[in-house]
Order: sequence, then C-alpha cells, then structure tokens
Amino acid sequence: QVQLVESGGGLVQPGGSLRLSCVVSGSIRSTYFMGWYRQAPGKQRDLVASITHYGSTNYADSVKGRFTISRDNAKNTVYLQMDSLKPEDTAIYYCVAIGTAYWGQGTQVTVSS
Repeated sequence: QVQLVESGGGLVQPGGSLRLSCVVSGSIRSTYFMGWYRQAPGKQRDLVASITHYGSTNYADSVKGRFTISRDNAKNTVYLQMDSLKPEDTAIYYCVAIGTAYWGQGTQVTVSS
C-alpha cells in the first residue's frame, strides 16, 4: 500500500511562487514514475509535470519554464516549484504515482490579487 500526502498549497498573488511537496510512504517500488496533476473548476484533470526515479522530467506546455519538478529519493518526497504563477494556474494539485491507482488528497492553489 502506498500513501501520498501533499502540502504547500495556498493563496498567492500573480507572479508569485509556491512549492508543493508530496511525501510518499509505503512500497517505494511502485512510485518509480511520479507526477503532479491539476484540476481547475469545471475542467478535466491534466498532467502538469512528471519525473522518473532517475530524474528525467516532462512538462505540460502551459507550465514549461515556470514550474520545476524534482524528487529526493532519500526522503521519499517529490516537489513542484511553481514560479511566475498566473490566475489560470488556480486548481487543486494532486501528487500521483503514475501508472498506479495511488493519488494524494490534493492541495488547493489559488492565484489571485
């Protein structure tokens, strides 16, 4: 069994930054490929960024150059550094063990002045 617990969401002004964290507990083998999804009100859930165990990353076009995904395997933690935030980044952000049924509970990010 795997548990994913996110933290770090909140309210930030446009142009600001936030860092999300996702602590993974349980079977590490099943968390090789990790990612962050987000879901805005009335919209589908989309993949924002992903990272392999060895650090290879991929990003949605909408966040390239602004968001950075990283992981600390020793701490079983995945991060999402979000810079130059825009109102359209407002959503619930979910940490996911991609290819499995394991999702975190989500953390709200609101970008507003």
